[in-house]
Amino acid sequence: MEQKENRVVLRGTIAGTAEFSHRVHGIDFYRFPLSVPRLSGREDRLNILLSRTPEEAPIPPEGTYVQVEGEVRSFNNRSGVGSRLVITVLARTLSESREPPCNLVQLRGVLCKPPTLRRTPLGRDICDLLLAVNRRYRRADYLPCIAWGGLAIHCGKLNVGDPLWLDGRLQSRTYLKTIGDVTQERTAFEISITSLEETEEQEPAQALLD
Repeated sequence: MEQKENRVVLRGTIAGTAEFSHRVHGIDFYRFPLSVPRLSGREDRLNILLSRTPEEAPIPPEGTYVQVEGEVRSFNNRSGVGSRLVITVLARTLSESREPPCNLVQLRGVLCKPPTLRRTPLGRDICDLLLAVNRRYRRADYLPCIAWGGLAIHCGKLNVGDPLWLDGRLQSRTYLKTIGDVTQERTAFEISITSLEETEEQEPAQALLD
């Protein structure tokens, strides 16, 4: 796959009816969930955002197996209590497919906060990273990433501002969030890193400059 600053390829099953999300410059955007199986038998349920004009074919119905190519995007949802980072996949293309399941993400960005190295109760090393990835119009996406094992230990030694290439998969996980007396089930999305390369000095992510 050609390497770009932000590219994702997914193959899985449409897991719900597409619903209208918003309109930008006269173009309608729709949102639907995509179920992508893991080798373990579990699945990642990912949010897909896709534009459609009246001249284009409608989005396939629930249960259709498709390939999505696009970019991972983030925005801060401030509609509730506090601010919450929302991760979606902006689809550039969508087509029906018969190829095996796929969940592949490539990102080039800049580490924008100190990495957090920790250990699970079972003794496995894990490291949380936040990558700023440039996009057009002087904007950037903040994308949470996670590394395991020896790669986690290496990531724990990185510094803010380090430019990185990484390959991984976009995964979902559910957790419980308690606000006051109310406990809610929420879904978090993050890129699980499979390989990482520290690159030559690059132009800093725009989000760090604004």
